[in-house]
Amino acid sequence: MHEELWQQLIKLDPAQTAQRANCEYLPESDCYVITFLNNQYSVNIQDEQISATKPDAEPTPASFTEQLCILAYLINAKDLPLSGKLVKAESLPGGQFFFRGPHELPTKKLSQTFGQNPQLIYEAADSLNPKKCEFGDAAIEIIALPRIPLTFVIWEADEEFDARASILFDQTAAEHFLLDALLTAVTSAVNAIIKNPE
Repeated sequence: MHEELWQQLIKLDPAQTAQRANCEYLPESDCYVITFLNNQYSVNIQDEQISATKPDAEPTPASFTEQLCILAYLINAKDLPLSGKLVKAESLPGGQFFFRGPHELPTKKLSQTFGQNPQLIYEAADSLNPKKCEFGDAAIEIIALPRIPLTFVIWEADEEFDARASILFDQTAAEHFLLDALLTAVTSAVNAIIKNPE
């Protein structure tokens, strides 16, 4: 899977790649160690394999989308600090035209799941190590990848308005990812929150 991405990654300097991606490189095993959605993964360059690693458990192969997100991030990430400024997807470079139609962010899934009781998102996202935020009726920040925090905001349905949800990004998000890979990471995060298998 993803042979073209593997070939791009293999050509990169491992130490520089680890620094850009804010992850670890283990030269003795030629592996990167990186966290995606609060799970640790080993990226084996020689074998072109990515596995989820958990204490006291056998490594399990990463899914197609997990591999895509991790490889795309390792290839494209930049050594940049977070801006601390949250923006909507449309404000990212190219986002106004990309996040439409089939590329719409999965906000409806969030509003349908949590719109009647926004507080439920805190428990639902517990395995992702969420950080509570002071937005909407309930909001969390999770770290999708080391330089990719995602903020999810829920507004409760009432007599006047339907439930709404918003997904916010650090202003630097598009520096580390092409937009299609960023969308895949967001979709993976939402599926993990609502316990929807890929």
